[in-house]
Amino acid sequence: MDESFTAVFDALTDEFGDRPALVHGHERFRFVDVRDRANRFANLLAGHDIGLRHDPGSTEAWESPHDHVALYLRNGPDYLIGMLGAWRARACATNINYRYVADELAGVLNDQSAAAIVYHGSFATTLAEVLERLDRTPLLLRVDDGSGDELLPDAIDLATALAAADPTAPPRHDHSPADRYILYTGGTTGAPKGVLWRQGDFMVRALGLARRDGSDLSGTSEVVERARTRARLVSMPLPPFMHGAAHWNALSTWLSGGSVVIPEEVRTFDAAEALRTAARERVSAMVIVGDAFARPLAEALDGGAPPPRDLRHILSSGAILSRPVADRLREHLPDVRILDVLGSSEAGRQAINTTAPHGELHSTFRPDSGTVVLDPDRRSVLEPGDPAIGWLATSGRVPLGYLGDRTKTEATFPTIGGVRFVVAGDRARLLGDWSIELHGRDSVTINSGGEKIFAEEVERALKEHPDVADALVVGRPNDRWGAEVIGVVAMRSGTQGDGEALRTVARRHIAGYKVPKAFVFVEAVPRSPSGKPDYAQAALLARRAT
Repeated sequence: MDESFTAVFDALTDEFGDRPALVHGHERFRFVDVRDRANRFANLLAGHDIGLRHDPGSTEAWESPHDHVALYLRNGPDYLIGMLGAWRARACATNINYRYVADELAGVLNDQSAAAIVYHGSFATTLAEVLERLDRTPLLLRVDDGSGDELLPDAIDLATALAAADPTAPPRHDHSPADRYILYTGGTTGAPKGVLWRQGDFMVRALGLARRDGSDLSGTSEVVERARTRARLVSMPLPPFMHGAAHWNALSTWLSGGSVVIPEEVRTFDAAEALRTAARERVSAMVIVGDAFARPLAEALDGGAPPPRDLRHILSSGAILSRPVADRLREHLPDVRILDVLGSSEAGRQAINTTAPHGELHSTFRPDSGTVVLDPDRRSVLEPGDPAIGWLATSGRVPLGYLGDRTKTEATFPTIGGVRFVVAGDRARLLGDWSIELHGRDSVTINSGGEKIFAEEVERALKEHPDVADALVVGRPNDRWGAEVIGVVAMRSGTQGDGEALRTVARRHIAGYKVPKAFVFVEAVPRSPSGKPDYAQAALLARRAT
């Protein structure tokens, strides 16, 4: 199927207009309410001449034909409605990491030449620092979050502007599947880069809008029919929407005719509150990012938080979900299916590890259609059972490239044997049964004495110790070996770090040369709000290891 997100959403709204689409505390939006508010947002943008600049089919792979609307927001209804509203105006929303300091914020806003910035009032101070450093004067739209901020000069209160805006569909009805979706990522690129997707490809590869066999749907009528015949999904994404894992799930839920529930507390992750909200709103699926979210949920359940009775699926992506933590969740949620999803901003979903209720946990992934392992030199596709550790890659509906960067576009999206692939940087082995054994991101590979050591593999081994709350592994310069493996470890409350005990457990799962030579014990390992590891900060902490 090749449609724009707007066309698919409109077809679903025409059919299920009175269904709940979005819930956040006392705020409740039906599908028709979301469309109404998105139309108002689109007309507000169009009134400031923000929209499409070039024919989407005439630009290079690393170029965007749209004006860009930066979403500098925590989770809330305005995030998702802002994405949809920007697309309806034929502009393109972009995600902004709200933890950025002024220099980082200025860099990412200039990289995209932001035409508008939608910001929570609590971020006004940082935003004010960068406005004079921007190459373009943006439209400023403030979302009141109760912080008591004053409107920045020339800024507009978004709620007031939307109340006055036209709720009818904007004049531009020629939305195209070639209109872009942009996701900013720093995971494989160093400095943040915007990954450019065609919306038609993005919906299939990242949002799962396809048949079970991977083939394309025939059109919006088939999307509506699928939503009509399936049980209604009620999903709660727990990570910040500024990361793909969260808003991908939310958008995918809408495409199934389902409802998105946002926890009431969005400034921090309150596991007990999230579980209470999930129970109250009858949430059937929950999205997390590895142990950083799974462990607090397990601890809240250990502490007496009631399990949500309607919960049927937990989806994890973006970071390790370790076996001990998954086991703790399963003790409280034996009827829940746990799905560990393997993917990236550049590739969408690539493979999945599914654990049925009461089933055995597996350490390998079943590849999605188009997912392969390339040889170490990126010249050919490996056959099942090849012992080489190659590169995880995907072909078919993949992004166009990185915004404004031809060099990195050509490096990450190579053409091999006439087929265009995306190689995001994950190392993997293809086993004889066609399953994928993941070894980790090449950017955090440690070269010690000529041996390549994958940080995530060592982290999984350390987390087999029952008292380890969290762990990251980095390399530290070593005169003899080039680099030595260092563990940055947080222990569970009431326990003490014991390096030799951790080594003993790790040696049961990995070769001796991979075991950390030293440890630094911390209260909490450095992670982003989404739960993704901050290896740069962990490397600084590793200097203290003994």
